[in-house]
Amino acid sequence: MAPKYKRILLKLSGESLMGAQGYGIDAQRVKDYAEQIKEIAQSGVEIGIVIGGGNIFRGLSGAAKGVDRVKGDQMGMLATVINSLALSSALETEGQPAQVFTAINMFPIGEHYSKWKAIDAMKAGKVAIMAGGTGNPFFTTDTGSSLRGIEIEANVMLKGTRVDGIYTADPEKDPTATKFDKITYDEVYTRGLKVMDLTATAMCKENNLPIIVFDMDTKGNLKKVLDGEPIGTLVY
Repeated sequence: MAPKYKRILLKLSGESLMGAQGYGIDAQRVKDYAEQIKEIAQSGVEIGIVIGGGNIFRGLSGAAKGVDRVKGDQMGMLATVINSLALSSALETEGQPAQVFTAINMFPIGEHYSKWKAIDAMKAGKVAIMAGGTGNPFFTTDTGSSLRGIEIEANVMLKGTRVDGIYTADPEKDPTATKFDKITYDEVYTRGLKVMDLTATAMCKENNLPIIVFDMDTKGNLKKVLDGEPIGTLVY
């Protein structure tokens, strides 16, 4: 079956890379992700990826402990670069070419990001991993992934998380929470749902980039989303 989307922006959370460890990078979790990503890349889907850095450092929590907010956010950007290198290494171990791009110039760690270089890499069959957020403080990696998804002209943003979609409340805390199959950007905003930050949601709305929130930690789910199976929640 032909995949539903030709080009995707996959947003992965840094926390998910921790696996069961509670910090850092779990090698098995990264390997699982790499296997899933390789499978869809081989079906002809062009893949751009943005990864958070929360498993290593969060600018906001650093600021709460007295770290300068701008420096804290810069530390968070570096954390996303570490995660991106780990994923690119795992992909290449699986035989899937990947290239790391960085929002700030960090040659030779990664190539300085430009839309055209990233698109060229994807067209050549590489997974384009875009690290360093937007390169600016006060923006989350959610906003970074919205920006990159719009720039690379992705058909959809897939937000891989630990939960299987968007709920009326946090399902890990509220057993009565019910899941949405689909929801509008405006409803996410008016209900105050913590899907992504407001800047990211607004950018996706203004540029008509649909979002699918799904559970990436269940192996095989990424392919199911691309096959058009109704898992996760569609934001439109």
